[in-house]
Amino acid sequence: MGPRLVNETDVDDAYWGGDLNIPSFRPSYQINDTNPGTDAAAGASAAFSACASLYSNRSFGGPYSLPASLQNSSYAEKLLTHAQQLYTFAVNATGGQKNYQTSVPEIATSYGSSSYTDELTLAALLLSWATNSTSLYQQAEDYYNMFKLSGQNGVFNWDSKIPGLAVLFAQISQSDSSIGGNFSVWRDEAERYFDRIVNKQGPGYLTRDGLLYYDGDSDDASLNPALNAAMLLTRYAQIASTAAKKASYLNFAQSQVDYVLGKNSMHVPYIVGMHPNSPTNPHSAMATGGNDISELDTSPQNETYTLYGAVVGGPNKFDKFYNIRSDWPETEVALDYNAPLLTLAAMHVVNDTTDPFFTSLEIGAYGKVQPKGGKIAMAMMITIVGLFISSLLAWYLYELNATKVA
Repeated sequence: MGPRLVNETDVDDAYWGGDLNIPSFRPSYQINDTNPGTDAAAGASAAFSACASLYSNRSFGGPYSLPASLQNSSYAEKLLTHAQQLYTFAVNATGGQKNYQTSVPEIATSYGSSSYTDELTLAALLLSWATNSTSLYQQAEDYYNMFKLSGQNGVFNWDSKIPGLAVLFAQISQSDSSIGGNFSVWRDEAERYFDRIVNKQGPGYLTRDGLLYYDGDSDDASLNPALNAAMLLTRYAQIASTAAKKASYLNFAQSQVDYVLGKNSMHVPYIVGMHPNSPTNPHSAMATGGNDISELDTSPQNETYTLYGAVVGGPNKFDKFYNIRSDWPETEVALDYNAPLLTLAAMHVVNDTTDPFFTSLEIGAYGKVQPKGGKIAMAMMITIVGLFISSLLAWYLYELNATKVA
């Protein structure tokens, strides 16, 4: 039996309230040997392997510092056992290798996976690091080549781990490990990706205020792709091929962090409870304290609890932030929104002595520029455009008919 999904999307999305009155029944769906989910199993294996290495106190060496001293050999061994079991399941399931929504179609509309190839490669790579296995490392390289993962320029997020793979390959191959790997090959692969970001040659572009934005991927949570890129750039920069590249990667990453911490035309640090200008209406039933899904924005008028530290989805591609509770692309909170910022904050504490940008913000500056309307304004715009197009079509048909009569 493999990882499980609890409940159905339609049921979850229809409920707004606390965790004590969640309606039942709540079905759970599993992947197993005959109905596998390669991406889910491999992703879980990768997580167990990474944590096993953490509790074994393993380090990449070189310019990288030692991890926090969390040595716990028995716990690390238990994690590693689960990682190996899950990897074997992902690779050898009787039902073959497939995306998990094939076995669990209920998840397809919410968190369907575009491919299992990145998770499978990641699982082999992290397991090779946790076990010091040359054969698993070679298998990870073989997967990377067989699945044609090289040369891609897309976003790094929950669904696509490809950009992170080259960084991890490079980190492992430059370490003191005997696993193997050609560091220069992986360094070039990682820098090809990063150079296209910082030189504005890839699919990502900068908004007017400087946020890295990917059409499509950034539309539902604009800060997430930008923070993920900043995290990768900062993590990789220590082993960049030149001092100039290291500086450009760190500077670009810092620009994204500064944007999130308030260096934007809204003067908003997009972290709840950090500053008086912070978002006050995160899309969170728990924080809201309300239970009327038909009146999200007004019931209650003000949120009952402050969700301190939560990163919201972020502004739209025009750098506008409306602070509307029901506008989930802008105000929803999620673990994967917070994850990259935690990594960046830890690096800041270790390596930087300057104060974060939000400390210089003028209190109340957001209130002076807060845009009005939000979703209503957008609906009006769509309506006006629709009426304009309809009028043009009517005029065209009238002229066409007049020409025929003449």
